[in-house]
Amino acid sequence: MECQKHLFSLDDNHHYLNCSYLSPLLNSVEEAGIRGIRSKNRPWQVKPEHFFTDSNHLRRLFADLINAEEASNVAIMPAVSYGLATVAKNMDPQKGTEIVIAGEQFPSNVYAWRRFCQQHDCSVKTVPAPEKFAGRGEAWNRKVLDAITDKTLLVALGNVHWADGTLFDLEVIGEKARAHDAYFVIDGTQSVGALPFDVQTVKPDALICAGYKWLMGPYAMTLGYIGPRLCDGVPLEEGWIVRKNSEDFSGLVDYVDDYQPGAQRFDMGERSNFILVPMMIAALRQILDWGPSNIQKYCQQLTHELVEELPEYGYRIEQPHWRGQHMFGIRLPDHIQIPTLQQHLEAQNIHVSVRGSAVRISPNVYNEERDVEALLNVLKDISNE
Repeated sequence: MECQKHLFSLDDNHHYLNCSYLSPLLNSVEEAGIRGIRSKNRPWQVKPEHFFTDSNHLRRLFADLINAEEASNVAIMPAVSYGLATVAKNMDPQKGTEIVIAGEQFPSNVYAWRRFCQQHDCSVKTVPAPEKFAGRGEAWNRKVLDAITDKTLLVALGNVHWADGTLFDLEVIGEKARAHDAYFVIDGTQSVGALPFDVQTVKPDALICAGYKWLMGPYAMTLGYIGPRLCDGVPLEEGWIVRKNSEDFSGLVDYVDDYQPGAQRFDMGERSNFILVPMMIAALRQILDWGPSNIQKYCQQLTHELVEELPEYGYRIEQPHWRGQHMFGIRLPDHIQIPTLQQHLEAQNIHVSVRGSAVRISPNVYNEERDVEALLNVLKDISNE
């Protein structure tokens, strides 16, 4: 795969290695949004079927990306917190007394479970990262597995840890969760789109993904796969469009209790957003064309020299098998202070994130060798100061 920078409008004077923070817009996604804005100038051209066609097309694209058999298992939501609150509303609290999460997990995948435990007789069981860096990823996975017992109600994780890219073996963890009849819920925001994900092998009860990072879409657009155990649940909202036969506008006053099939009942209100939905469609089309496995390979090749050289200067990076290739954390030598490093990076227009104790590097297909070289030069120079 070659660099795809020509599909974006990126400034050549900036080295943006920060897709985990916010992806730049593809030109095609920007154009789709502009067309959506302009369509409001001619509202008479918006027909009842337009409230459904794009939404259903978006479901199909996301289903293809994660290998879901039925597009109707995909819900359109505004945020990950919305999706996780939907899951929390539909879990059976009698199934266990502990919710297992990873230490320093992203807040959206923590607060929902803290509230759930306040309302029910259960507790959050946090599995912190190992203190020793050597073998950290493997040891952390083992600790998560050990935390799953007959008391476990839910295991809630990301595919990769949002702060440093540590990879969790979801197939193995999910298998143990199911063996104890626990729910298994994944926040795929920092992985899906750049890392292959297959719901047929992982078998999550829910997979919730914000669209504005690795899915290359707009803000306030989230897609969620809802598995069989939760698909017949109760939505957060009672929207008209999620009801059976809502396609018939003339019959909307004939109120019905039945929902549209599958996860469509969990859609947010005004899910047919005529600006954001076309943008998300354009983004997913491009990602499917690239292929997440190719994105992983591109990122691996792009950062190979960086990963090979930095340990010689005292930096620590997780072993490749236990981290994402599209995002990973760099831990600094003891004599380098993060604020000092940030000043050096800003001076060279190098954009990365600091999350916890890690400097998080997250390239994508719009990056080129000179972006990584600029980062490597700063890290090498500051290590010698």
